[in-house]
Amino acid sequence: MSQQKLVPISKQVKNLDELIHFLMGSSDYYHFSPINNENYVEISYYRTLVNQEKVNQFIIPVFQYVEDKIPDMKEVMNHIPFNDIELTTDLELIEKKLTGGYIMIRLRKHVSQVLMVNVRDSKSGYRQSNETDNEFSVIGPKIGFVENLDTNVGLIRHKLTDSRLVLKEMTIGNMSKTRVVLLYLEGVTNPDYVNTAMQRLNDFDMDVVFDSSLVDQIISDNSNSPFPQFLSTERVDRVTFAIINGQIAIMADGSPYVFTAPTTLTDFFISPEDYFMPWVVGSFFRLIRLIGVIFTLFASALYVALMTYHFEVIPDGLIGPLISSRAFVPFTPLLEVIFLELTIEVLREAGARLPTKIGSTLGVVGGIVIGQAAVEAALTSNILLIFVALSALTSFTTPIFKMSNTVRLLRFPIIFAAAIWGGFGMVFMFILLLGHLMKLESLGSPYLAPFYPVRASNWTDTVIRPSYRFTSKRNGILRPLQNTRYIPKSRGEQDHDD
Repeated sequence: MSQQKLVPISKQVKNLDELIHFLMGSSDYYHFSPINNENYVEISYYRTLVNQEKVNQFIIPVFQYVEDKIPDMKEVMNHIPFNDIELTTDLELIEKKLTGGYIMIRLRKHVSQVLMVNVRDSKSGYRQSNETDNEFSVIGPKIGFVENLDTNVGLIRHKLTDSRLVLKEMTIGNMSKTRVVLLYLEGVTNPDYVNTAMQRLNDFDMDVVFDSSLVDQIISDNSNSPFPQFLSTERVDRVTFAIINGQIAIMADGSPYVFTAPTTLTDFFISPEDYFMPWVVGSFFRLIRLIGVIFTLFASALYVALMTYHFEVIPDGLIGPLISSRAFVPFTPLLEVIFLELTIEVLREAGARLPTKIGSTLGVVGGIVIGQAAVEAALTSNILLIFVALSALTSFTTPIFKMSNTVRLLRFPIIFAAAIWGGFGMVFMFILLLGHLMKLESLGSPYLAPFYPVRASNWTDTVIRPSYRFTSKRNGILRPLQNTRYIPKSRGEQDHDD
């Protein structure tokens, strides 16, 4: 089979009449004359892409009023009340504009020259609600992105009313022609990140871009890594915070998710809610999240290692309950753990695919019923059931869904390593994981920074959320052109700190 890409129709036809003839094969393509003299003016467009009300109100009356008194195209441009108008003879551009929501106006005496007017219906088919569904917060704004690119850019510009906010737009996708926008703060963001991202986007080659997640995966530094190298979010405040700190943001039309770069590992465990609470409280919950991730990764594997190889380290008070709970279980600790872990994952996946009310009921009722039945049937021990349940709960503490999925996946190789080599296997997997993270990069920036390479001066806003007195400087890892975000308050006011 041929490996060549599809050739655009505009390159297969000889002239504009042949292009129009081909496009008329589609039922939603309109080609007509708004006046009695059909040999004078023609209008063409896809009715499913344009705002029909604008066409009827502002375009057609222009020709019905003047009839055949308009001498040339430039005179037509003066009568049409739209800003996005272009005069062209390029067949490829005409095809691109038509499939992008433009209408084509042609005077018959100018056979090859047409006028392209943007009357795209930018709101049709998009949801109006823009609350954050997957990154909910109790405190702080709940404004999220929607599937409309112009709306999303407007949300950022409403929050950052600064002319230094620069937007770079391009079109990717051979068939979808999806609009993609890169945003950054001029004079703050390091131009190396902007140039690298633009180069990767320009090299992007795919037929249809369904979501920004596809762009995320293809332009990542290492697409074979289970770790997300770009932070994907639906929250306006999170993207705004990333931009003012010197990161770039990339959004695609048709996607409610925006991803920022470069990112570090600790960024995925930081919630915007941390900054809306006193720094002591925010730091506490951030630590809870980090501890929860560690528990999720190693809790089940630790049970397997202790039950298989390391009885001697179990406290005397726990040996009795452990023996009695496993007295009638016919499976090895490995099979016991895998059975429960897979059951939890199946319940979670089934709950995510069902309607909200049914899914939540399935998760709670299914977990209780299956867990209790498994213990009574001696398929697993009740102590392991507690471990697995807590492990499942702590996996939900990760604010970013993609990182939560990564943590859930990594549990299984650690469990198998613990079953083969015990505690040594867990240590081996941890070192292997650490080595992978040390090599990983996000847009050319170290993924484990500021811990590797060691940058002690940038540890301020990582494990704990510091007071606003200590966050006046931008993160040095991003190499911003301007380090200072704001001037901390005077010394006399610091006694009443947040």
